[in-house]
Amino acid sequence: MRVKELWRVAPEWLEQAQDDATLLAIRAQEAAGLDIITDGEQRRESYSNRFATALEGVDIDNPGMAPGRSGRPQPVPRVVGRIRRRHAVEVRDVEFLRANTDRRIKMTVPGPFTMTQQTQDDHYKDEAALAMDYAAAVNAEIKDLFAAGADIVQIDEPYLQSKPDKARAYGVQAVNRALDGVTGTTVVHMCFGYAAFIRDKPAGYSFLPELEATRAKQISIEAAQPKLDCAVLAKLPSKTILLGVIDLADMSVETPEIVAARIRRALPHVPAERIIVAPDCGLKYLPRDIAFGKMKAMVDGAAIVRRELAPR
Repeated sequence: MRVKELWRVAPEWLEQAQDDATLLAIRAQEAAGLDIITDGEQRRESYSNRFATALEGVDIDNPGMAPGRSGRPQPVPRVVGRIRRRHAVEVRDVEFLRANTDRRIKMTVPGPFTMTQQTQDDHYKDEAALAMDYAAAVNAEIKDLFAAGADIVQIDEPYLQSKPDKARAYGVQAVNRALDGVTGTTVVHMCFGYAAFIRDKPAGYSFLPELEATRAKQISIEAAQPKLDCAVLAKLPSKTILLGVIDLADMSVETPEIVAARIRRALPHVPAERIIVAPDCGLKYLPRDIAFGKMKAMVDGAAIVRRELAPR
């Protein structure tokens, strides 16, 4: 749902403040040495709600309820009609980001499977059909984001992990519908949930090899906090892996050597040219100084491994 009370700025100044916050996020990423820059999602109250609540067919004034990642009920949009995208939601975000950095840029959108789980369906009575209409809306958005200048677009699909049986029934089909006809570099991100809420995580995914069948070129996974057994990555032979090497539950900043060791754990299973180093998930719940330190450690740890792999 919308959570407008989170904003500290009056509505008439909010867009300007969000622009300023986005510039701070861009400059922090550049200063840390990141090769791929995002807008920090400074205009969103959550990773999914800004897009999900902008669609036709949802009632956000009279919310329903659905279980969140922790299992607790939470207010969600009620689906009361056909899901359609009324207009582009994040195009200005991409344009602003493109205008303010010369590095490669990435934008994220919530995935159709995840949005389906984050609703109360009072219209379709058929989750697969609902997911496919969400996918059509995401597809139109992704094409507009690439047209606006995005180099990479990521679909956030954390609920593929938490609802594996439903994911096997229609998750891959929904993701592929969202990517139908898309020619740019695309990513599917899957995680166990924000570390601020989900502390105990398994060492393996309940749904991951299945993503080999998606049209996404890259798969983004959480590996640091859960101490993932990286052998499973061999089951994604055609995908570039965005390897999570930053533990977001740990308020201490990793040393570059710790990051390097986490990268090395994947190398027996994925060639180095198919690994992109990333945080486990979003830095949303970290203090700014710790978030910056972790980004810098990620860059410096990657540099250590690059030197080790360089021809002698």
